[in-house]
Amino acid sequence: MSDIIENCSFCNKHKDDVQKLIVSEKVAICSECVKLCDDLLQDPSDKLPEPAINQNDPRELKDFLDRYIIGQHQAKTVLAVAVVNHYKRLKRIGADISKANVLMIGPTGSGKTLLAKIVAKFLDVPFVISDATSITEAGYVGDDVEMLISRLYAASGNDIARTQRGIVFIDEIDKIARKGESASITRDVSGEGVQQALLKIVEGTVCRFSAAGNRKHPGSDMVEVDTSNILFIAGGAFVGLESVIKHRQVGTAMGFNALVTVENEVDLSTITPDDLVHYGMIPEFVGRFPTAVTLNKLTREDMVNILTSVENNYIDQYRWLFQQDGANFDIEPEALDTIIDRAMESGTGARALHSEIERALMPHMFNLVKYREDNITNVTITRKLIENPEPLGDVH
Repeated sequence: MSDIIENCSFCNKHKDDVQKLIVSEKVAICSECVKLCDDLLQDPSDKLPEPAINQNDPRELKDFLDRYIIGQHQAKTVLAVAVVNHYKRLKRIGADISKANVLMIGPTGSGKTLLAKIVAKFLDVPFVISDATSITEAGYVGDDVEMLISRLYAASGNDIARTQRGIVFIDEIDKIARKGESASITRDVSGEGVQQALLKIVEGTVCRFSAAGNRKHPGSDMVEVDTSNILFIAGGAFVGLESVIKHRQVGTAMGFNALVTVENEVDLSTITPDDLVHYGMIPEFVGRFPTAVTLNKLTREDMVNILTSVENNYIDQYRWLFQQDGANFDIEPEALDTIIDRAMESGTGARALHSEIERALMPHMFNLVKYREDNITNVTITRKLIENPEPLGDVH
């Protein structure tokens, strides 16, 4: 009986010092040597190109954002500079340059998630969105913070190098704010506890997670990813933050002779780190997001452009869907006005536009094949159809 081989025949490392040891009858090779051989056999022309940001300046990134997102010029400018500087620092050899993660603050439907998506599209890097409310402190029911990197790893096609240059967008970050400024005396596993758990991974650490994408298991293969060069973008509506800013700006008026100030709309761009701490974010977490981007509520003109003018706008999307069944789709100006009126009343921004047009078109999309059989080639949406959509089922 031959002796059991426990060392790699190429590098002589013991099986306990490597991730895998592949053994045949007379020789063995470890996973590290397999990877080295694979790298040597790779054609240099097959390597992924450097992100486009290495050849572009912030103005080019902002121009790209302008094609897909209406308004928010200040937010797009700040975000473009932050992203360019982040990928510049990856080229610095030697001394480290501090990472500047981005915090986006703005009302729901103002374009926070879309901004992050378009940035990732421009850079051609892996991108994932995760909801902060699904994350809990380690050891409790819910997602661990390592799942953020696990999903990014999956989005990169299980490529560690691409994963380490990706972007993670953490949505609803305001929902993990603690209830008061003082530290909680009880276990807050989905609020302050999550903020504490995110600190190291956002700053930069070696994150270990199961290659299978599930929770850590003693018998599963583990993947290690350095998060130092991953850009984290956090977004939230931060409802009530205006009150915190207003309190700082005008103070508390007391007594008969106190000056009564007129209530004006608060400019979120004047936000300070202290405001976020008063809101419920812990100071250490705020410090890891030094770049704050504020988005404005969409105006009526913005709504019109989102529906009709911006690249890949909603009207063009539905025209394409109708054309797949040989039907032309059109919408009257009065119908557009009604959609925008209803969306403005809902207060949910661009999401309301999508909901309103989907609600009106649903019966017709259900019957598109029937229209084709009946030689109906044109569908026009009127104001009446927006206000009183056809019932689901066959449209007569």
